[in-house]
Amino acid sequence: MTGLIPFREIVLKVHSRCDLACDHCYVYEHADQSWRARPKVISPEVISHTASRLAEHARDHALPSVTVILHGGEPLLAGTARLRLVCEEFTRALDGIAELDLRIHTNGLQLSTRYLDLFDEYGVRVGISLDGDRAANDRHRRFADGRTSHPLVLAAVALLRSEPYRHLYQGLLCTVDVANDPVAVLDALVELEPPRVDFLLPHATWETPPARPDGAPDAYARWLLRIFDHWDRLGRPVPVRLFESLLSTLRGGPSLTESLGLAPTDLVVVETDGTLEQVDSLKSAFEGAAATGFNVFDHAFDQVAAHPGVRARQLGLAGVSDSCRRCPVVRSCGGGLYTHRYRDRNGFDNPSVYCTDLRELVDGVEGRTMPRETAPQLSDPAELARSQEELTRILLARLHADLAADPGWARAWELLAAVERAGEAGTGALDAVLDHPFTRTWVLAALDAARDGGPAAPEAARRLTALAAAAVLRGGLDLPAEVAYRDGEVYLPTLGLLRLGEPGTEGRAALHVTDEGYAVRDGRAEHRFGPTAGDARWQPVRTWSRGPDAAPVALEDLDPYRNCFPRPPRLRLGAGEAEEWRGRLDRAWALLHKAVPEFARAAATGLTTLTPLAGGPRSGGWGEAGRHGPGALGVPYAAGVRETALALLTGRRRTRLRALTEVADLYALDGQWEHRSPWRERPVPVSRLLADVHERVAVEAYRRATATPEPGGSDRIHRALDRLSEAAELTVTGKSLVAELRYELKAVDA
Repeated sequence: MTGLIPFREIVLKVHSRCDLACDHCYVYEHADQSWRARPKVISPEVISHTASRLAEHARDHALPSVTVILHGGEPLLAGTARLRLVCEEFTRALDGIAELDLRIHTNGLQLSTRYLDLFDEYGVRVGISLDGDRAANDRHRRFADGRTSHPLVLAAVALLRSEPYRHLYQGLLCTVDVANDPVAVLDALVELEPPRVDFLLPHATWETPPARPDGAPDAYARWLLRIFDHWDRLGRPVPVRLFESLLSTLRGGPSLTESLGLAPTDLVVVETDGTLEQVDSLKSAFEGAAATGFNVFDHAFDQVAAHPGVRARQLGLAGVSDSCRRCPVVRSCGGGLYTHRYRDRNGFDNPSVYCTDLRELVDGVEGRTMPRETAPQLSDPAELARSQEELTRILLARLHADLAADPGWARAWELLAAVERAGEAGTGALDAVLDHPFTRTWVLAALDAARDGGPAAPEAARRLTALAAAAVLRGGLDLPAEVAYRDGEVYLPTLGLLRLGEPGTEGRAALHVTDEGYAVRDGRAEHRFGPTAGDARWQPVRTWSRGPDAAPVALEDLDPYRNCFPRPPRLRLGAGEAEEWRGRLDRAWALLHKAVPEFARAAATGLTTLTPLAGGPRSGGWGEAGRHGPGALGVPYAAGVRETALALLTGRRRTRLRALTEVADLYALDGQWEHRSPWRERPVPVSRLLADVHERVAVEAYRRATATPEPGGSDRIHRALDRLSEAAELTVTGKSLVAELRYELKAVDA
C-alpha cells in the first residue's frame, strides 16, 4: 500500500486481568471496558497466528528488527508455560526474517527465578511499574483490599538487579502524580539503579481532565521541572526518556517517546482474543476508541496500518491542531499524546489537555540547558575551524575505506602516513594541504564517483599523490615523492602548477627538496622549480595580504577543483591582471574596515583562499560560496571596489553559515515547515529564511555606512527574525544564532 508505515512494535496482551487495583489504570478504570468480555489468557491459536502475521509483515517490509512487548493486565499471570509458548512461537516465526526484541512490562508482584530463567533463555527484557517511594507508590498501586504493593515490587526489582539477571533489567515506569514529592520520587527510583526511567502523565482528556490540586494549569510542568533540576544536580545518574526526548528534539534530533514529538506511530496492540487494536491509551477517550474491526485470524497487519485511526497518528505536523501547528515548541511536544487531545465535540483535533504544561516543560528544559546545548562552533571561530578540519579528515578516511585496495591510492596513502610520522614539520605540512579548501571539493567529488560506480580510483589516486608530494615539499622532508601527471602537468595543492610534458602526455615524475626550493626528476633529467628557481614551467599560487600582520590569502586560479562555484572560475590571471585585482582587493578591504569594522574583522577570520570568477557582479555583487572546505570564497573578477567589498562581506557570511550547518544542527530536517519571507514571493524553508537574514543583516550595516540604505530593509529583517523566533524546527543552536542576529541588527539600528 502506498505510503504505508509498517508496524515495528507489537503489544501482545497475554493476560487481561491484574492482581492490583490501581485507581489510575487506563485499562480498568477508564471509559473503555471491553476487557470484561475478553478471555483472561491468550490462547495458543492467537499466539501462533500473531507470530505468523508479524513474520509476514516483517518480510514484506524488509524490517531489520521488530519489538514484541508482553503486556496485560498483568502478563505474569499467564504463567511460565504460556509465556514460554509465546517466546518459542515468535522466535521460530522471525528466525531468518528479522531480529526479535522481546520485552515484558509487569508490576513485578509475581516475578521469581522461574520467570527470570525463562526470560534469560529468550533474552526477554523486563520493565517494572513503580511510582517512587512507598508513599508515592501506595497512593495508587494497591491491592483491591487496600494493602500496599511496595515491598513486593522492591523485592522484584532486587531480584532483577541481582546476578545472573541484571542484563534483563530494562527500566522503571513511573506515572506522575503532582501530590507526590518529586525529589523523593526521583531519589527512590535512582536508588534502584534502573537502566532507564520513564515518567508518564496520567491519561486524561478534555472531558476527563487531570487532577490539579492547586488549580494551576502548569502543575505537571512544575513537578517535572523539579524532577529535571534534581536529576541535573545529581549529574543525570540514569537516563530519563522524557527529558532525553526533549533534549534530542531541541538539538534537532528525533523524539524518543510516543507521548512527545511528531514521529509517526508504528505500534499495534493484539488483545487476548486476537483482536487488533490501536494504542492502549485510547481506551481513556471513549468506548471503542482503540478498535479497528480487525483480528489476527482474518486480517494482515497492513490492513491495520491503513486504518484511518492509525493513519491519523502518522501525519506528523499535519496531524496536529491548527493552533499546535503555529506553536514554536510543536516539534518537541508534538501536540502531546494523541489520546490527551480528545474532546467530545470535535474528537482529537485539539491541543493536549496538558498543553500549558507541555509548553512550560519544553521552555523550561530549553532555558535550563541552552548554554550547554548550544554548539560551541557558533561563538568560537577556532572551534568551528577545528570541527571543519576534522570533517575533512573524516570524509577522507571514508574515501580511503572505498579505495584502499587500489595500488596507486595505497602508495599515496602510505606516503601521507610517512609525512605524518615525520614530526612537527610533517604534521604542519600535512595540515596545510588537507585544510586547503579544495581538498574537500575533491574528496566529495571522489565519494560521489565511488557511490555512483564511476572510475573514482585513478583520478582520486592522482590527487592524493599530489597532496602527499605537496606535503613533502612544504615540510622539507627527505621522503620519496612521486607524482602522476596527466595532460603534461600536475597541480601541487597550496604550491602551484608544474608542467612536465607536452599537452596530452601522461607519466610519473619524482619530486624532492633542494637547498633553493624543489626539483623534479623525469627520466634522467632534473629540473629545479619553486620560489627562487625561475623555471618558466612552474606557476606558483599567488597570494594577497590584507595587511602586515595578517596571514596571506591564496589567490587560487590554478586548482582544477576550484570549479565548484555557481559560476565558472577565471582561467589563470596574467601578471598585470593579478596585480590589478590585488589593488581592488586592497581598496575593497579598506572600505569594509572603514564602513563596518566589526563585520570586516569577522569576515577576515578564517579567510584563506580567494578565487576570481568569470563575469561581472550579479545580485548587487554578492560573493559566492561553493562546494569546498572553509576558508574559500569566489569573487567576481570584474567587480568594482564597492561591489568587491560587498562580495567579500556577503560571501564570508555565506561560507560561515554553510560551515556551521556542516558541523552543528541549526534546524531539524524532518518537517515540511515553510515560512513567509519578506524578500521572496513564495514561502521558504527555514534554512533559506535563516540564510537570507544572516546575509542581509551585514548588507544593511554596509549600506547604511556607505549612505546607500535599502528602503525598509531593517523592517524586513525584523519581520524575518520574528518569524524565525517562532520556527519550531530551529534547534537551541539555531535559536542562539537568531539571538546573535538580533544583537547585530540592534547595533545597526542604533
